[in-house]
Amino acid sequence: MLAGCANLAKHIETIQAFGLPYVVAINEFATDTPAEVAALENWCKEHGHTMALSQVWAKGGAGAETLAQEVLRLCEEENHYHPIYDVEESIEDKIFKIASTCYGAGSVVYSEEAKEQIAMYQKRGWDKLPICMAKVPTSLSDQATLYGAPKDFAITVREFRPSLGAGFIVALTGSVMTMPGLPKHPAANNMDIDEDGHIVGLF
Repeated sequence: MLAGCANLAKHIETIQAFGLPYVVAINEFATDTPAEVAALENWCKEHGHTMALSQVWAKGGAGAETLAQEVLRLCEEENHYHPIYDVEESIEDKIFKIASTCYGAGSVVYSEEAKEQIAMYQKRGWDKLPICMAKVPTSLSDQATLYGAPKDFAITVREFRPSLGAGFIVALTGSVMTMPGLPKHPAANNMDIDEDGHIVGLF
């Protein structure tokens, strides 16, 4: 019943590494049993984690009031936020600190393309930009089926994509897919439903 708590514990550890306060939101659904909810509540209490029950699925906004009040309380508390790396560090050092601290990785492997990009970015002065990591959503690793809180694995950076307007570099890991960028005026802005229920604006 508590197998997923290893993953939750790792996320909490990551937040603590940044020096930030946190609250565990127990998101209750209709299929959750009282025993399951109680197990999570007891796990949080035993490990000293602040938690709040969220019943948005059943009660809408009213079901989030307890959680919202706890978030507001934490916002008023002093925090000791600090980044886990200095932007002046090398791309490789910044990525290793993210991979090891946030994911639990033991090493980082770079494709030949990624190595060439790093060399080019250094020449252009882009290596001092912050790093944004892109990886699969189902694992702390770059492997979709490596669940829980894996440790000491190797994470592979296959390529980089500079987002110079936003001011950071995106590191793509494993086989992760990215969404296409949208123009300033997306086509969705022209889509609508007329009075007769017909969709208009499609192309």
